[in-house]
Amino acid sequence: MNEQAIIQDENEIVLDVYGITKSFSDNHVLNGIDLTVRKGEVIVILGPSGCGKSTFLRCLNCLEDPTSGEIIFDGENLADMKVDINKHRRKIGMVFQNFNLFNNKTVLKNITLAPTHIALKELRAKKIKNFFIKIGNFFRKNKKELLIIEKTKKEIIKESNDNAYALLRRIGLEDKANEYPSTLSGGQKQRVAIIRALAMNPKVMLFDEPTSALDPEMVGEVLNLIKEVADDGMTMVIVTHEMGFAREVATRVIFMDEGVIGEQGTPSEVFDNPQNPRTKQFFNAIL
Repeated sequence: MNEQAIIQDENEIVLDVYGITKSFSDNHVLNGIDLTVRKGEVIVILGPSGCGKSTFLRCLNCLEDPTSGEIIFDGENLADMKVDINKHRRKIGMVFQNFNLFNNKTVLKNITLAPTHIALKELRAKKIKNFFIKIGNFFRKNKKELLIIEKTKKEIIKESNDNAYALLRRIGLEDKANEYPSTLSGGQKQRVAIIRALAMNPKVMLFDEPTSALDPEMVGEVLNLIKEVADDGMTMVIVTHEMGFAREVATRVIFMDEGVIGEQGTPSEVFDNPQNPRTKQFFNAIL
């Protein structure tokens, strides 16, 4: 982790969470969580199964709508039902336990689908606006300037493909570009899922137990990629049971229990000198 980059960006808040709760009928999963995520931080969330870790992560980009509370991202409250959540999800990468790749699309198409669709949608919108500006200019004394169209459809597709191939080269899977996910190992699928999220150039990456569905021999290749992305300065929130990985990659460790944050601090503070009795009990049972 680039400590200098963290210090430089320590005042830039990426996500600000206030009083998040989540209930499923009478089951209260999250009971009021506050969390500030700053640029360059790698926050690892630990805790026993069923404590609300994954639910909290899914609330951060409203895959689960919080019952109450606020999630401030890019100046807007994502928990507000009036907000265009899809616009903000473009900048919040999500990596799931079970990869969530499109099995009917090639590896290349999995990576390029979202960025190409968004760029082409924006291109169409500009062309439509320019069409109406041109019509309006026939009746205006002071002509309006047309919107600048920086890239053609062909250029957008090429740029998206070039970026995808560059990302595949990074993980050593360029030769798999035209294959389908069913031909990949679990570790390869998860690495493709990670670079698919990176292709959107997100501000923050969320990882929901990214190695839990992998065979033990595949865990290392996925964790190494996550470490590389962290070293590049990506802001991350990671739910994991990999304690050694958490100690090595995290800038802050959070221990959750019964839907609340029981303790947080640097890896050395939380692992070597936990203050909460429940945290001590948890580590004594698994370490």
